[in-house]
Amino acid sequence: MTFDEQKTFLDVPTVNILTMFRLGLFQMGLSMMSILTLGVLNRVMIKEIAIPATIGSLILAIPYFIAPTRILFGQFSDGKPLLGYHRTFYIWFGAAIFAIAAYLMIQVMWQLNNVATINNTWVWNLGSIGWLAVLSLVFGIYGLAICASGTAFAALLVDISEEDNRSQVVGIVWSMLMVGIIVGAIISSSLLEQLDGNTTLETLQTAINRLFLVVPSIVFCLSLIATVGVEKKYSRFFIRANSQNRDDNISLETAWKILTASPQTGLFFMFLLVMTISLFMQDPILEPYAGQVFNMPFSESTKLNVFYGTGILIAYSITGFFIVPRLGKRRTIKLGCLLVAFSALLLGFSGFSANGNYLKFGLVIFGLSTGFVTTGAVSLMLDLTIAEAAGTFIGAWGLAQSISRGIATIIGGSVLDLGKQIFVGNLSLAYGAVFALEAAGMIISIWFLNQVNVAEFKTSGKQALSKVLESDLD
Repeated sequence: MTFDEQKTFLDVPTVNILTMFRLGLFQMGLSMMSILTLGVLNRVMIKEIAIPATIGSLILAIPYFIAPTRILFGQFSDGKPLLGYHRTFYIWFGAAIFAIAAYLMIQVMWQLNNVATINNTWVWNLGSIGWLAVLSLVFGIYGLAICASGTAFAALLVDISEEDNRSQVVGIVWSMLMVGIIVGAIISSSLLEQLDGNTTLETLQTAINRLFLVVPSIVFCLSLIATVGVEKKYSRFFIRANSQNRDDNISLETAWKILTASPQTGLFFMFLLVMTISLFMQDPILEPYAGQVFNMPFSESTKLNVFYGTGILIAYSITGFFIVPRLGKRRTIKLGCLLVAFSALLLGFSGFSANGNYLKFGLVIFGLSTGFVTTGAVSLMLDLTIAEAAGTFIGAWGLAQSISRGIATIIGGSVLDLGKQIFVGNLSLAYGAVFALEAAGMIISIWFLNQVNVAEFKTSGKQALSKVLESDLD
């Protein structure tokens, strides 16, 4: 670098701890939204409205299958700034859209209930098919908004951090993700306490409508507070990328060539795919599991996220600062995968006791395990990112994670329905099949991790970037 470039680089301050926590407010908001969709909305669909678990899982998975747009949104945020900012306004616009879509999806669900549920039994007719299509459309819009804001936010984390403080940024920001799960669970539980007794459909609608109005409004405000001024003060985007390799000179076609140039990109993509499928397979069935096997009321099953979130929060608090620096990212991920497999089996066995305390204990252990593997994987993910194409690579990793969560949601609901067919009358075995499959998947993901070579990726990735850009110039 020239002296002027060095001076410019040194003039950009290092992101401080307070700003890391402030950035975490955005992740906190996203996790609060996940409580609404994968927790409250999922239980209402499967248990209260009696939508078949497979159908409900397919609908819940739609936002994840919108994930290919993450690469597009990542490339847009790299090369097409909005009002002078590469990340901030993509985050804000996406947050506004998904907050509105969340309220609309619950309104459509009530209309679906009016035409498709008779005596707590699902009925196929023109009305149910039509409203399912509308509900799917709203979930699709919700997914697009999550992709736009989430991809830009993850790219912002790359822009403002360096390799030596990246695990700390990840640890704090993802810790706030778990705070959001706990806060969201508490807010949701308090607003739904009136549903613990015998409730009418009107009472249910009133409580759920209020919840889906209050929480998305809070989440939108959190996204503004989290990111205002951060990009302008801390971003190293233009300093890292010289004028020839800068992302605003990279087309979508060029970005795809860069992504596919190194075999390490595909290997890490497969690791993320298998690991994330295994990690989130229980998402669509946890609250119904609590309601049907443990006979938990609505507010208590929602509070289960507190136990899960507490475990992850503890793990996030120590992993980024103590475990990753000592064990390394790869060993931390392997340890996390083994612990997730063990805790998934623990959750499955707890169903045979029908004791809610065993389920809660299992969720704490599962949360701790998830925290280990997630912190290590996200830190490694940010290392496997070329600065000149940060948004593009983050979009690719986000694509792997989102597709995986979509597949996991469908697998969870489908295996549950299949288990009910095979183990007629034994719900513990039906749900246990999901947890057993989850444990097996975590072991398989370790094999893919062993194939990933970070040093080779950095070498081949830089070479690929130079070759692609040179060919484009020619």
